[in-house]
Parts: sequence; structure tokens; C-alpha cells
Amino acid sequence: MRIKMLVLALLSGALLASQASADAIRQTKKPFEDKFRQLEVDLPTPNTYRTASGAPGESYWQQKADYVITADLDEKARRIKASETVTYKNNSPHALSYLWFQLDQNTFKDTSAARLTQTAFKTSGGDDNLTIGELAEIQSQKTRPQGFDIGSVTDASGAKLRYVINDTMMRVDLPRPLAPGKSQTVRISWEFNITDDAVFNGRSGYERFPETDTYIFFQAQWFPRLAAYTDYTGWQHKQFLGRGEFTLEFGDYDVTLNVPADHVVASTGVLQNPQQTLSSEQRKRLEQARSAKEPIYIVTPEEALANEKEGTSDRKTWKFKAENVRDFAWASSRKFIWDAQIVKQDEGEDVLAMSFFPNEADPLWSKYSTRAVAHTIDVYSDFSFPYPYPTAISVNTWLSGGMEYPMISFNGYRPVKDEKTGKKTYTRNAKYGLIGVVIHEVGHNYFPMIVNSDERQWTWMDEGLNSFLEYLAELLWEENFPAGGQGQVNVLDAITEYMQSENQVPIMTNSESIPQFGPNAYTKPTAALTVLRETVMGRELFDFAFKEYAKRWRFKRPTPSDFFRTMEDASAVDLDWFWRGWFYTTDHVDIAISGMREYRISTRDPNVENPASRDARSANEPPPVTVLENRRDGLKTYMDRFPGAADFYNENDEFVTNNKDLNDYASFLEGLKDPEKGVFEQALKDNPFVYFVDFANIGGLVSPLPLQINYADGTSREVLIPAEIWRMNNETVTKLFVETKRVSSIEFDRRHQTADGDVSNNVFPPRPPQSRIDILRSERGREARNQMAEALTELKKKASDEAPTASAPLAPAGAP
Repeated sequence: MRIKMLVLALLSGALLASQASADAIRQTKKPFEDKFRQLEVDLPTPNTYRTASGAPGESYWQQKADYVITADLDEKARRIKASETVTYKNNSPHALSYLWFQLDQNTFKDTSAARLTQTAFKTSGGDDNLTIGELAEIQSQKTRPQGFDIGSVTDASGAKLRYVINDTMMRVDLPRPLAPGKSQTVRISWEFNITDDAVFNGRSGYERFPETDTYIFFQAQWFPRLAAYTDYTGWQHKQFLGRGEFTLEFGDYDVTLNVPADHVVASTGVLQNPQQTLSSEQRKRLEQARSAKEPIYIVTPEEALANEKEGTSDRKTWKFKAENVRDFAWASSRKFIWDAQIVKQDEGEDVLAMSFFPNEADPLWSKYSTRAVAHTIDVYSDFSFPYPYPTAISVNTWLSGGMEYPMISFNGYRPVKDEKTGKKTYTRNAKYGLIGVVIHEVGHNYFPMIVNSDERQWTWMDEGLNSFLEYLAELLWEENFPAGGQGQVNVLDAITEYMQSENQVPIMTNSESIPQFGPNAYTKPTAALTVLRETVMGRELFDFAFKEYAKRWRFKRPTPSDFFRTMEDASAVDLDWFWRGWFYTTDHVDIAISGMREYRISTRDPNVENPASRDARSANEPPPVTVLENRRDGLKTYMDRFPGAADFYNENDEFVTNNKDLNDYASFLEGLKDPEKGVFEQALKDNPFVYFVDFANIGGLVSPLPLQINYADGTSREVLIPAEIWRMNNETVTKLFVETKRVSSIEFDRRHQTADGDVSNNVFPPRPPQSRIDILRSERGREARNQMAEALTELKKKASDEAPTASAPLAPAGAP
């Protein structure tokens, strides 16, 4: 096909007027959603606490809570007995009549909202389902009650303070309002039974090793903690239902832990009394680790085994101090191996990276855990700020998963021991699972342990941002690192199924109301920020803006609007469409190339164009099949048999050039003015290929268009069209391409950089996907169940009297 070239006046006038008119009709005659409308109207109004730029304002404030804690670990009873003195500094402009404390251990009570609102799960077939684990939890609550036993709540003088416990929150009423700038001391004593992680699967507890009757205790949410009081929500005292984690205040900690004498303790903070807790050889190794580029043992595997075998009734006190942290956690066990190495930072102080793990975790942990800690600090510091604490610890406390606290994290994955040979091996999933979980949990030191977002309200602000940096760190560990342990390297491929699912909510949803928690709060924000960095903004702009956000809000408490505004403020990129689409909706990316048409510039010369039009018809419109068959059969038409009936039209088709055509052509040339004449003549000289390409937004989420244009000569070029191409019509757009060579095909998102959900419509002309198919044997039918043969099966002897851990099928009541 060929296309007539319009003069510049028409292009700049009538065509644009027509386009504007069409858009106006579209907006008024049918529903139209402006996906580029400004987000500012939906965000909180800037104020002196939080500015329009996304930075803290001149009047920004936050509270401070300092703790002095003494705790005793009763290993035999598996119980904690402790007391604390809390000094609370009111930096807000408000007088406070009461303080709220978080009692997160209460979530394990059978009367808690978390337990009472648990729903039963059905099998994949829709049948009712009861697991051994559910029964174990119910039985444990009867024999071993959970939750805090509060002994006393007093002020500094010992006077009792009135308190009220509401599930996982405790209100302490003050004798007089706490004025701005003043401090209040509260002393609390408490006890609680440590949860069995095999039963409750919480963030803290203990793990028992039945072969040696030894334990690993890992303690978190173990003391009454001040809830956060903020400028944007007042007291953040939403109940802890299990998902929305913790919103806390920064402070200094002085903690004394009394444990069995053969235990080794890993903790938030810095050990204050190594002379009383470590042997001289262990202290020497610890000092050597401060210059070691690779992990060295502080407590060796042999020493850990010796600790397990000996046992003792003696006690030992470990003392730790931590400055400017928002929480405190620790782990204690006689099973611990301990290794460490130094991490040198370009800016900031050196960091001691350490791991604590039992012999059951080796050789996997000694090979990778501490190295992964060091790698995390290297990568995260590049993207945010230098790690500010003196230590970073990874502790093996369970079989998989992880949990984060300041300077310390609890992590899973272990090798598998062959029962016959005694040899230990680990799976690919265990290797990368360990490296990934260490990166993730140690990375949480940056988000939210330092950039102190409100986890109880917005999970994505810490889990999503941290998972994004984890993804970058994993790919800097190894290029083929499997994202999320699913075997997919590209997170933008891994997220597409979720983004097309029906049972989902926007990222901007409260933590306790998210049905598919992992994909929503972890993977989708990771994918979104990857698209933002690699496709929308580019690395230079994104990396600067992201680091600016991190630096602005370290040791402060940001909200979503602070993040959104900072990313725009530091980049000069309008991202309202991006935040709205990715974070406020459940739209997904599915862009289709729905059509492509090729043209050449018309010369307007009838002596050239008319023969070309005749040839085009001949090529594109073959004679009817009946005419072709008539010719094959030798049939003659009337005009063949009576040629005398022919007239002017039989001798001249519509493509014959006449004088009128020539006059019209001359008039066209004479009517061209500068610069139109020069543009037209240059176009005829260049003789380009002109393409109109149609794009359809099927998924609803507007996206940039990264395209690869492939030419007939085998070459190609890439072009990135910003998402703003959709601003006038977010459903379909047509893009003009003027090329010097013939295009053979055009591809959208060839590099899989947009999270497009359907790649089958990304190429025009379409081409079939290439894959391989297995040849299967023919099935001759399956044998029916042979109950007679089953009845002859010998009963296996039980290896032990332990109950099975599998799910027990339910039979309807009254069934035989």
C-alpha cells in the first residue's frame, strides 16, 4: 500500500483538531478513566512534619523509649522471667494521659483475636480438613498456657500504675499527663512460657532436638514494648493478628540475660562482658575475626558438641548494650557454633558479620551464612547508606524461613542427614534458600530497622522495598540466582500469574486484609520497583532517588506518601500514573501489538502512481476463483467472442493517466510553500518505509513500550516509548514509525522488563511459540484397586511410639 503525504499545514491544524475532538467525545460519551490524573489529591496534605517534597519537615518529631531489662531463662521449664525499666521521652507537641505497650506474646493465647478469628481450611477437593498441627496447638494451650503474665506495673518510685490489657495491647494510665518534652519511667515485671516452634510456628520460641534433649531458644517480642505514637495516626495500637508486624520507637537498651552456663548467646547489641562469658581462646578468636576477610570460628563445632554432652546446673550472665535501635532480640543454646568475619565499608565503621548455628546446620551454614551477611551489607549500603551498627548476625533457629530484628536475624534451612551413612547433603533449594533468607533478613536492618516504616499498617514499605534490594543482591551474588526459590531468575516473569489472578487486592492494603500475602507485599513491590528502575526511570535517576529516600528517613518513620513524593522530587519524573496503577489498583500489564500497516510515500505523479496502483491491485486482488477455473476449462467470455462490443472503458482502465491527473499534479506542486516543498522533496528522495502500529492495553495497567524493530536485512534496533503515550487513550493507541529499511516484525518487551502477562501477543506479525513435546507411551488402562492383595500386606513394626505429623482425613460423624 502507499499513502499520500499530507502537507504540514494539515498535520498541524486539521489533524490535531480532529484528534482533540475525538478525545473530548470519548470522555463525555462513555466512561473514561484518566490513568494519569495526579495522585496529589489522594495523598495527605503536606505540613510542617512531612513536606511536599517527601522529606521530614522542620517540625518533625518522634518519641524515644530507653530500656533496662533483666531476664532469666529457665531451660527446664522453658520459661522467661524478667523485669524492665522504661524511660519514655515525649517529643510530641501533645500531652499524653496514658501510654500503650505491645504485648505480642498474647497473640498465642487461646482467647486472643488472632486465635479466635482463625478459619478452618479445606482440602484441595473442598473437604473439611483437620491437621495434627492444629490439634497439637489446641492441646498445648490446655497444658501450657501462653501469653504474658504481668506481675507489676509501677513508676520510678515503686508506686503502682493502673493498667488495662486489651488482647495484645496494654494501656498504662499516668498519674498526671506527660507534658511535651518530659519523660516518664515505667517499671514492669512479667513471665511467660516460651512457645514450642513445632506447635505454634511463631516468630520466636524454642526448638527441641530429641536425639540429645537439647534446645535452641530464640526470643523476640519477649518484653512489653512501647507502641508508637506518631504525627499521622496518634497511637499505633492495632491489635497484632499475626501478619502486620511491629511499629516501634527508637531507644537505647541495657540488657542482662541469665542463662545456663554452657549456653552461647547471640543478641542485638554489643557484648559487654566477654571476660566472664567466653574462654580466653574464644576471646582471641573474636579479636582475630575483626580483621578476617573470611569467616573464622569463635566457638568451634567440637566445642559446641562438647557443650551438648556435658550439661550443667550453673548459670552465667551475658550483658549487652545497643544504641538507637527499635527492638531487641536474642538467642541462646549450648548447641551453637559461632563464626565471624569483618566487613569493611567505604563509608562508616567496620561491621562484624556473624553466624550462630548447631552442628545439624553444617556444612551449609559455615559455608554460606556469614558470607551472605557480609554480601548483604556491601550491596544494601551501596543502594542506601552505610550500615550504622557494629554487628550483623544470622542465627539458625528453624528449618526454613526467617525473621528480622536489629543486628540479629533468625533464619532457616539445614542439610539432610542420610540415616544409613550419616552423611549430610543439601538440596539446591536449601542452598539458595539459605543465601536468600539471610540476605532478606539481614537486609531488614535497613528497612524497617533503620528506615522505620509502620509495619502494622503497610507491610510493603519494609517487605517490598527490602525484597527489591534482596533481588538486586541475589543477582549480584550469582546471575542465575533463582528468584524466591521458585527457579525463575526474572521476578517480572514470576509475578505475572499473581497479577492476573482474581483473588487479589492492591498493594496499598492493610497488612491484615491481604489474601495472597507473599505475592502482594513482597513480590509485586519487587517487580514494580524493578520496572521503575530498569524501564521507567533508568538506573541513574532511580538509584539517586531511592538512596535519597533512604538517607532522608533513616532513623525516622516514613509513610507511603513520603516515599512516593521523594522518588519524584529527586528525579523530576512524574510517577503518579505508576503509583496509582501498580500500588492502588489490581490492573496488570498485558500489552498487545494488534496491527501493523506498511506504506511508501506517494509521489503524487500520476505517471508513477497510477501504474503502481494497477500493480498493487493485481498483486493484492487476484481474479475470482470462478474466472480462474473458467480459463482452465477454456471458456470464452462474451467480449472474447464479440470484440466489436468494446468501448472506451474496455480499452482504458481506471489507472490510465489523463490530462486532468497531470493538471492536478501540477497544481499540487505549485501550491507547496516553503518549508513544505523542501519536506516533500526530501521525503521523495529518502523514499522511507512508513508504518502505523496499533497497540492495545488489555491488562489495564499502562506501561512504557520497550520495542525491538526487526528489519528484513536481519538487523534490528530498540526504542523505548514512555508510558505517557497512553495519556489520551489508555485502551488503544497507534504509533507512527518512519524507517529507512523494510520492517519484518516488531516486538514488545523482548527482554521481559515490564511484567507483561501474555507474551503470545507481543510480536507482529504473530509467530507460534517454540517449545518441545514429549512422546508418551499409550495407556492401556489402569489397574483397579486390589483390596484382596492389600489385605495380605504385612503390618510394619513401628520404629517409635511417636504420633505421625501428617494431616488426618476426617470421616463424617456416625460413619462406620
